[in-house]
Amino acid sequence: MQTKPIYFPSLENIKAAAKKLEGVAYKTPLNVNINLSKELEANILFKREDLQVVRSYKIRGAYNKMSSLNADEKQRGIVCASAGNHAQGVALSCKLLQIKGTIFMPSPTPNQKINQVKMFGEDFIEIVIEGDTFDDAFNAATLECDAKKKTFIHPFNDEKVIEGQATVGLEILEQTDKKIDYVFVPIGGGGLSAGLSSVFKNLSQDTKIIGVEPEGAPSMLTSIKNKENTFLAEIDPFVDGAAVKKVGDLNFAICQQNLHDVITVPEGKICQTILDLYNKDAIVVEPAGALSIAALDFFKEDIKGKNVVCVVSGSNNDITRTAEIKERALLYANLKHYFIVKFPQRAGALKEFVAEILGPNDDITHFEYTKKSNRANGSAVVGLELKTSADLAPLIERMKNRNFFGEYLNDKPDLFQFLV
Repeated sequence: MQTKPIYFPSLENIKAAAKKLEGVAYKTPLNVNINLSKELEANILFKREDLQVVRSYKIRGAYNKMSSLNADEKQRGIVCASAGNHAQGVALSCKLLQIKGTIFMPSPTPNQKINQVKMFGEDFIEIVIEGDTFDDAFNAATLECDAKKKTFIHPFNDEKVIEGQATVGLEILEQTDKKIDYVFVPIGGGGLSAGLSSVFKNLSQDTKIIGVEPEGAPSMLTSIKNKENTFLAEIDPFVDGAAVKKVGDLNFAICQQNLHDVITVPEGKICQTILDLYNKDAIVVEPAGALSIAALDFFKEDIKGKNVVCVVSGSNNDITRTAEIKERALLYANLKHYFIVKFPQRAGALKEFVAEILGPNDDITHFEYTKKSNRANGSAVVGLELKTSADLAPLIERMKNRNFFGEYLNDKPDLFQFLV
């Protein structure tokens, strides 16, 4: 049996996509980041797709795909499934191309993202809220396509979508005359990494392309290790713009050939990067948008003295997630700790804990306690924020010496999630 040859996007098709996108997608800046350049002793450049018209690169692939439809396909309309950035790119493309579209979104999608989709699509789109997960919305969208003979606009596993996303790579090479040593690119379904890496394979073969995934959703890394596209039964959905259970078949085949490395970054590290970008550079990014930058620390020796590009993929961050982002960052930095504390059932026990057990810089951030009149000790769930990670061991020792220690919850994820 003859196997189908691997599809690689041609430079001619990518340039044609760039031509179509003129006046539709912004040519986003390629800016030096002074703080990271000094810190890492390298020339760190940000490709600012977070400043794109829909605040992510997704407009590139969506518009390129939809503009390639024939008249009959445009007349019948399109369907997509998305919880965020792809939906916004499709919605704007519907309005610009005057194509009717139905966008399926899962029920947990924040209102902010739903409203953005409505704003970009106006009267040309209909939003259908379906199911609790992306897979529920995807299945419903597929049924709609089959029933009404509409075209499904896939977020990543499509040749025209890949060619549209590839225009990010073209722009990077046009925007600098310096040799680019490394490009760090986030991976979700693989459309951006497949397209961008194909450009560099053609035009800058010495550039190392590093794909970056969230630690809780290593779909591409797992597939490359297994040498076949692999479905992950469970993922951490926190980095919603890059958390997929299976990358595209087209994308996997390309990335397997083109990428020099694929790494994963802990979600807590991503959160700290989001906070650093806001506090130091006044840049607002979503979790997927911080992926490429969060990876730099893991390559700091390799990139020293080099020209490095990080693709900042999007800025559609929901402000209601700020507390969770800070929490995950503190947990990753080993500064936030949760305990079950056993309080003696006597007056003054809490005062003793605060005055004699806690260090001078320790801060109580969480406290749940119910007094038990028939027991010698009452348990409380206590969250503490420390000044430095070195303060943890002495704190636990003091708790044990005074018989306040019950359980340390950070390394017990099942109990942690249940109690906190």
